[in-house]
Parts: sequence; structure tokens; C-alpha cells
Amino acid sequence: MQPKLTVHSDTAAPNAESARHVLSLPGTFTMHLGGELQNVQIAYETWGKLAPDRSNALLLFTGLSPSAHAASSPADPTPGWWEEMLGPGKPLDSQRFFVLCINSLGSCFGSTGPSSLNPETGKPYALSFPTLTVEDIATAAHAALATLGIRRVQVVMGASLGGMSALAYALLFPGAADVLVSLSSATHSEPFAIAVRSLQRELIRSDGAWQGGNYPSGDGPRAGMRLARKLGMMSYRSAAEWLERFGRERADSAEHEPFGLEFEVESYLESRARAFVGGFDANSYLYLSRAMDLFDAAEHGGTVAKAFKRLKLQKALVVGVETDILFPLHQQCALAEGFERAGIATQYLALPSKQGHDSFLVDMDRFRPAVGDFLAAL
Repeated sequence: MQPKLTVHSDTAAPNAESARHVLSLPGTFTMHLGGELQNVQIAYETWGKLAPDRSNALLLFTGLSPSAHAASSPADPTPGWWEEMLGPGKPLDSQRFFVLCINSLGSCFGSTGPSSLNPETGKPYALSFPTLTVEDIATAAHAALATLGIRRVQVVMGASLGGMSALAYALLFPGAADVLVSLSSATHSEPFAIAVRSLQRELIRSDGAWQGGNYPSGDGPRAGMRLARKLGMMSYRSAAEWLERFGRERADSAEHEPFGLEFEVESYLESRARAFVGGFDANSYLYLSRAMDLFDAAEHGGTVAKAFKRLKLQKALVVGVETDILFPLHQQCALAEGFERAGIATQYLALPSKQGHDSFLVDMDRFRPAVGDFLAAL
């Protein structure tokens, strides 16, 4: 049973237009696969105002690497990772919804994770952090909302890992959400996606600077993270996009060394990888990546069909992309069909975006109307 929760002293009232706030969940937080955490911190940001009857909350879960800063606000005008989707008059309309974006448990942007100090030792958890699951991410978010006095959200949504977290939220807390929006996600990860993430984790762990997870704060396996990010970018986008975007163009500043960067696509991967390294904790990457592999909705009933019988959703939107190789279109179709069989009014969209799994971040011409039209009709 979850302990009674209180709001940390630096957390603003839920009606405040805000940048990052932090909730403290006092007492013991029991993890889904065993282990416990004390004094869990959950970071979040909000946009809009909570209705007097608290009926307009929209809970947004992030993918693996973003923070809770999904969009700009008066308190933080810097662009967020979903700037074109969230704000006044946008699909996630902050004039209508009270939008809360949660930084996942296990991440490194304010929520408790492997880089956080273990209150029992005064040192970072590192690999003593318990096994993290998508269910833990959903449960921590539910506890955070309960702290704010929000027992039910109008919409729970997310993309990729965020879509898994939204589904776990609906499964673990039936009736706590009226509507679910799942973008480029699924009930589980298939072998190809697991293989990619497994190799990413191996690249990180094989870097001597990882030191068994006990690297100094602010440092760590930079080479391993750089290579893992490159592999990630290769799986996030599509061959069709890169053929059109790069072709066989040579890099402007080709390195004159054996096997240096010769092609523009190589330079692109290198620049994206270098921008990522140092901004995300390696151990958090390992834990969150494995959580995606571990998640299987069927475990909440024996089969997906039985699991979905516990859902108490009124409506659902499932959006997939034809070029997504991490969460292929057939998984989106299966998810939508599962909702429909469970008696949930479901809209399914298969978009012809060329940008692969990352389309929900970059193909706004397709995703804005897909999400916006659905939410506007609620």
C-alpha cells in the first residue's frame, strides 16, 4: 500500500504556470520487480490551468531521453522537445487542458534515478538502483498526481516509451484515465528492437570509463554513449529518409585519416551523438532502455486480450508510421484491434512519414492534425 504523500516544499500549486517542479514521495516506494526506494523525487512541468472540478488534466509521458520540458512557458521560455504540439491553440491545447509532463522515474532530469544519492549511503545509487520497469514509471506518476489531488485524468498519452508508460498507467489504475493516446508504441518490444537496445547497452558497458557503473558524477563512458547514440539514430530514422536527405554526398570537412568521416550521413551521426553525450546519464540510459524491453502488457492478465479487459477507457487513439522499424506498423494495428475488442472506441492512423520512429518528433505536418483533431473532438 502506498504511503500518504506530501508535496515537497519547492513544488508550486498545480494551477501555477510553471517550469520544473519536484514532488517528494515520502516513505517507501516498492518497485514492481522487487526492491525499494526511499524519498523518491518526481520532476514535472505543467501548462494551462486545472479546472475547479479537476476534470481537464492531460498526463504526458516522455520517451527514453527527454526531460519534462516538453514546451516553453513564461517560467522557462526555452523551446521544449514537443514545442509545436503543446501550447495555446496547439493539439495539446493549454487553454483547454491542464497538461502535466512527468520526468520518468529512473531518468536524470530531476526524478530519482541511478545518479541520485542513495539516502542510506550518501552516494549515487549506480547499479544498486533496483530493476526499473515501465510499471514503476507509471506508478510513480500516479502517486505524483495523487499528491496534487488529481485522481483521474481526462487524457493519458505518450510516444515510444511514453506510450508504454501510458498503457501501463491505464492497466494498473483502471478508471484513472478516460482517454489514451499511444504514438509509435506497442504492448511489448519485438526481438529486433530488443536486439538494438541490447547492443546499445553493451556498447556502454564495454567502455572502460563505465567502471561497472561507478563512474564519477558528470563523467562516464562517453565513447560508449556516443556509439550507442549513433546506433539509436540509425534505428530511429528510415533508410528512405536518409537516401533522400543525404544520398552519397561527401562530408564538407572530410577527415583526412584512415577510415575517417567521408560521407555526410556519417557527419550527421557524429554530430547528433556528440550533442547527446554528456547530457544524459549512462546508467539512466541502461535502466530505461531495459525497462522498454521488459514491458509486456500480457503479463497483466496472461494474454493481451485478458489484460485489456481490465481497461476502463472510453476512447483511444493509436498512431503508427509506415517506416518505423522499432515499433512496426503491425504492432500499432494489433494495439488498436486489442482496444476495439475490449469495447473501447478506437481511432487508428497509419501515417506515411519518412522519418521512421522519430516521426512523432519531426513530422509535425502529419502528427499535429492526427493528435489535434482527435483531442478537439473529445
